[in-house]
Amino acid sequence: MHATRIIAIRHGETSWNVDARIQGHLDIPLNDIGLWQAQRAGAALAGESLDAIYSSDLQRALVTAQAISHSTQCPVRPDTGLRERCFGSFEGRTFQDIEAENPEQALRWRKRDPDFVPEGGGESLNMLRGRIQHTVDRLAAQHLGGQIALVAHGGVMDILYRLATRQGLQAPRTWELGNAAINRLLWTPEGLTLVGWGDTSHLQNSARDEFVS
Repeated sequence: MHATRIIAIRHGETSWNVDARIQGHLDIPLNDIGLWQAQRAGAALAGESLDAIYSSDLQRALVTAQAISHSTQCPVRPDTGLRERCFGSFEGRTFQDIEAENPEQALRWRKRDPDFVPEGGGESLNMLRGRIQHTVDRLAAQHLGGQIALVAHGGVMDILYRLATRQGLQAPRTWELGNAAINRLLWTPEGLTLVGWGDTSHLQNSARDEFVS
């Protein structure tokens, strides 16, 4: 079969997610809730047969991937191609900070200008899409007929959804990008197809208190 099944998972929650602070390539750890979410994602995927787990090398994704590795006995392979979008000098700041200091750039970002590059060496949406498409093609092509997991970031999940549904970079987002949500896609040499999106049923569990205490 000339297809690869993909399970795509966004990393667990960080304190910067809670604060709506831009992480980008900064290496922010999971908070207690994020560690619990990673554990729950791992438990939910325990019965899956995986040929490989590929993860962004940033620790919030890597620790999430390691929880999945622990439950599936499949090793993690870090890959910088799965990193979040680089936001340059915007990283560490909130949108409100940027809007107050540079309203013109904030407006271009809000309008999802595909060619807008955040100052300080950031990536445009076009650059991000190209990187993610190339990375997924490279990784999935190695596992035709099998199944892999990709553990990455919100921006990466957004691009995967757009590629699978053939939506442009400026199309309004109507889909969720939840922390530790499980998303399923099918890859063929012709591109991605959406199978299932935003499964968080494994997170609807009162056992979190026991884990974080």
